[in-house]
Amino acid sequence: MLEVVAASVAARRADAAAEDVAEDATGGAHEPTDAAGAGDGLLHVRPLPARRAEAVAVPDDLPGLLRSRLELAGVDQLWSHQAEALELVRSGHDVVVATGTASGKSLAYLLPVLEALLADDRSTALYLAPTKALARDQLRAIRALKLPQVRAAVLDGDTPYEERDAIRRTANLVLTNPDLLHASLLGDHRRWGDVLHRCGHVVVDESHVARGVFGSHVALVLRRLLRLCERYGADPRVLLASATIGNPADHAAALTGRDVVAVERDGSPTPPRVLGFWRPPERDPGSGDGRRVSALRETGELLAAFVAADVRTLAFVNSRKGAEVVAQVARDALPEDSPLRERVSAYRAGYLPEERRALEQRLRDGDLLGVAATSALELGIDVSGLDAVLLCGWPGTTAALHQRLGRAGRGQDAAVGVLVAGEDLLDQWAVTHPDELLERTPEDAVVDPANPYVLGPHLRCAAHEAGLTDDDATHWFGPAAPDVLAAEVAAGRLRRRGDRAHHVGRRGPARDIGLRSAGGREVKIVDAVTGTLVGTVDGARARQAVHRGAVYVHRGETFEVLALDLDRGLAAVERSDATHTTRARTDTDVSVEQVLQGTDHGPLALRLGRVLVTTTVTGYDVLLPGADEPVRRVALDLPPVELPTVAVWWTLPEDELRAAGVGPRATPGSLHAAEHAKIGMLPLLALCDRWDLGGLSTARHRDTGLPSVFVYDGHPGGAGLAERSFARFGEHVALTREAVAACPCRDGCPSCVQSPKCGNGNDPLDKPGAVAVLDRLAQHLTG
Repeated sequence: MLEVVAASVAARRADAAAEDVAEDATGGAHEPTDAAGAGDGLLHVRPLPARRAEAVAVPDDLPGLLRSRLELAGVDQLWSHQAEALELVRSGHDVVVATGTASGKSLAYLLPVLEALLADDRSTALYLAPTKALARDQLRAIRALKLPQVRAAVLDGDTPYEERDAIRRTANLVLTNPDLLHASLLGDHRRWGDVLHRCGHVVVDESHVARGVFGSHVALVLRRLLRLCERYGADPRVLLASATIGNPADHAAALTGRDVVAVERDGSPTPPRVLGFWRPPERDPGSGDGRRVSALRETGELLAAFVAADVRTLAFVNSRKGAEVVAQVARDALPEDSPLRERVSAYRAGYLPEERRALEQRLRDGDLLGVAATSALELGIDVSGLDAVLLCGWPGTTAALHQRLGRAGRGQDAAVGVLVAGEDLLDQWAVTHPDELLERTPEDAVVDPANPYVLGPHLRCAAHEAGLTDDDATHWFGPAAPDVLAAEVAAGRLRRRGDRAHHVGRRGPARDIGLRSAGGREVKIVDAVTGTLVGTVDGARARQAVHRGAVYVHRGETFEVLALDLDRGLAAVERSDATHTTRARTDTDVSVEQVLQGTDHGPLALRLGRVLVTTTVTGYDVLLPGADEPVRRVALDLPPVELPTVAVWWTLPEDELRAAGVGPRATPGSLHAAEHAKIGMLPLLALCDRWDLGGLSTARHRDTGLPSVFVYDGHPGGAGLAERSFARFGEHVALTREAVAACPCRDGCPSCVQSPKCGNGNDPLDKPGAVAVLDRLAQHLTG
């Protein structure tokens, strides 16, 4: 299959060097190959060796019916990690199975659950998935076993209300998601009390997705669930399935509030794979501006090449719009009269349920040869057994990289993966450091259930579900909970009766709390002509995304924002044929409120603490497609937004900057460029996205009195990300310095120091100055 990649490189590159790379890459044995000297395109090829299976016999003491059904399904042995998980659960442990893609994690958690349901017809189990599609895919797999005593049913937002009572009365395996559990089942627990009373197992699938603010919400939902189970007399075992993150046991313990044993040794076999590292060419070679051809276009053309070779290929894209673009580029790259055009499609969240399920069936049947998908498909259905996987841009983490690559490979047949770099700094680092990337330990997943901005609303929910004492709060929600509970009482949101806090009001608080963000009240985007709902946006992002005059794109349609009413939570839009885009301009101020930790390395001071970030949208720029310079600037008058959060910051005296060759005129741009680059590289150390972070650089900060650079979590109360930078600051600085210095551009570009989310339009930036500053930091950290 790598021949297809090489042929595509040869077709796109006219020079002989690229032709040589193609011949090397299509050789019989796949040896490590580096082709950086040949220019852009396929830079490196790395073989990923096959792994032998570690198999054990199916235990004789499993119920006979279950053993026979497994045999009919072709399961005549277990992988070692499946057997290990079964024995741990049987002995009373909570377990997280953290093994690779297509390693049979589903069977690892299903075996103890199905065993319990077959042994006791009155026992129940709850299964939680991050997406509706994944729960429905699991339902199909469970029903395929044809175990009459297992009455499985999906309960999600698509389940008709008339069916929910029947599920509650008859199902003993309820498949749902954290959102519905939070918003409906827990608040209505008296009706579900019989299910909770008989609950023997709780399964949390794809638990690595529960990180950051979403993970903190999920952790508190799980603790509320376990609290209610105890009140109804149950003590279920918790089984989690995770990708190969760096801290599976600690992360699972943070989610559940309980000790969890990690099963990490993967006993499943994997076929040999070949991974290519692809960098799109520069748009204008020799100009020095560093701008590159769109990764979306490159991925679309590669997808078309694989489809033309009759290779089942999945292209992962990091945005909904990007998935549509890649699919369209692939179709356009195929001959106009080719029937293959109809065998290429996009798949993403936002499609109607019937559209998604039709695409899922076509993919299973092999009717679709090429699919451009967001993570909605990665977490939606079992798409193992493909021949090739394309990754359009760095997927965010090394864990996600291996998770997605694992989708390719059927049996012992070789498979291929290609990582196509976008313009982002981390993308460029990834494709130019293949060996370091593949050898890196997976990132840690971070959650902070003690975040008061997340904990407070869940304490209100818990108090509504059952009166909450201080001892209860500490036991279930941690040592910080009593103080947060007292604050909720003082604010009048809870009321004490005796030693218990109760929710004020008859309407439950859960429906006002979204698990996917801590960004305040959601803003609805409404078509001003038809009154139909176009979409929604977090309150924290509304001022930047849907301010008056903003261009908003939804499902390929372009809208212009006519008005934003923050009090009512509404943005009025109208359809537009505009070809321009808009970019909000912001002013940001950071005030230090409390220093939590600090270290000094000579004149370099490093601090971690609580800060108050004040952001004001001052206007927006109008930009033409592909341009960075605005054609028009428009002023806005919007109220500021305050974000109490956690930041890591460092200071360096002016004489240190001068010693590094950075004078007063170069200081603002040098610090600004270093700030952007450090934000761009932090996702390599923690499971996050640069959009989860914010920053500020200044030649003199009023609270420090010195040149300062701040990097802060972009969520109220923090998300545990700044702590990761503080704990691994030396590594963070070294990675950032190397990535910026290695970029071939002269003055800074999107691949090193420019940021797509900069509120100042990436001005000023000084790339050489940033390298000098980072060198100075490294000297003090290692000196």
